Amino acid sequence: MARERILICDDEEGILKYLKKLLESEGYVVETFRSGTELLERVRNRETEDPDLLLQDMRMPDMDGRDVVLKVKKIRSALPVIIMTAFGSIDQAVDAIKIGAYDYVTKPFPKERILSVLKNALERESLLRENRSLKNQIGRPVMQDAIVFKSDTFREIYELTLQVAASEANILVLGESGTGKELIAGAVHYNSSRKRRRFVSVNCAALSDTLLESQLFGHLRGAFSGAVTNQKGILEEVDGGTLFLDEIGDMSLTTQAKILRVIQQREFLPVGATRAKSVDVRLVAATNKDLEQEVDRGTFREDLFYRLNVINIPLPPLRERKEDIEPLVAHFIKKYARRMNKEMDGVTPEALKLLSGYGWPGNIRELENVVERAVILARGRMITPELLPLWSKNQAPQEPDLVSLDSVEKEHIERTLQKTGFHKSRSAEILGISRKTLDRKIHEYAIEVQ
Repeated sequence: MARERILICDDEEGILKYLKKLLESEGYVVETFRSGTELLERVRNRETEDPDLLLQDMRMPDMDGRDVVLKVKKIRSALPVIIMTAFGSIDQAVDAIKIGAYDYVTKPFPKERILSVLKNALERESLLRENRSLKNQIGRPVMQDAIVFKSDTFREIYELTLQVAASEANILVLGESGTGKELIAGAVHYNSSRKRRRFVSVNCAALSDTLLESQLFGHLRGAFSGAVTNQKGILEEVDGGTLFLDEIGDMSLTTQAKILRVIQQREFLPVGATRAKSVDVRLVAATNKDLEQEVDRGTFREDLFYRLNVINIPLPPLRERKEDIEPLVAHFIKKYARRMNKEMDGVTPEALKLLSGYGWPGNIRELENVVERAVILARGRMITPELLPLWSKNQAPQEPDLVSLDSVEKEHIERTLQKTGFHKSRSAEILGISRKTLDRKIHEYAIEVQ
């Protein structure tokens, strides 16, 4: 798990040494600065790791803390700032809060106070960040990309999707990460009687249990620490439409029970509420796990499994539908060339052979990332082998049945981590999987992370 990065700006060497030693002993990564000028130069530098919080002294030799906060907020508006001040300057600290600081501490401060304020600020920012991410998904259209295929294998799946879309049955989409489960869920919605209402996608693996419950069901003010206002849940937002629960196999048993109530009784209880709300929502769920095994292990409710598994749509991995690679590549070249305002004619036979010979552990999402990168780097009108990642030039294509899929996936994950300097979030994005899934695979394959 990535450690939070704290910036400390104070002109007193003793304070900097004390705080650096204290915070590093608590597991934080700490950077110290003796002037506001040095700090601002660091904050402006987008090539370094993003900071998670700033501890800022009010009185600096080159500029006062208020000016530093104003300039920091213009550069990184979401960065939490905690003001450090002498007792006689509390009014200045309060003024700093009005212009964007999170809180203040007065010197000399006990370590329990500074650690408590720090923890609360980081937890609040994490909650706000996840809320922003999730809210961006509400009402987000998923049919911006067509479902592209040529293979008979996928044609049968697509025809089944259109057939079941007309029903009101709950649907379970099965398949590895990156195989297009969200697109299938979107096809169900947009070919159903609910198509004029909202389609909302929620990744259950990307959110903590508490946040997932709060976002799905909403909460009342004071229901938990940080709940300062009433918040309407996604279920209420999507009433009459379709809710897609991706990676439902990662949902806790407690939340599973609440989803079961939505299915059986068409109602839910906001966090902190005593009166249930009615809701009419069609559920489409997806997972890359074997839910029957999870039921046997006791990690997934049997009654919920049977409620969701009225109709299941299994999606094959890309390595089992190789005929679809060529039309997918053409589709992604067209998509990103248009987005970047570039003239592209296609892909050379040599590059297509390399793309077709690869195992694609990250499936379609990984293929899309590779094509996007190639379009960005292309100087001519064709995608050539030189524009593809190192595996295409250093490794001859192998038939997927000659090697273990696990070994291919492990090798590709290791290579991606190395190329990103073991930056997990960036690696997960390139691989087309969630950060939580990447952590799980690192553990499963015993991959050493530096």
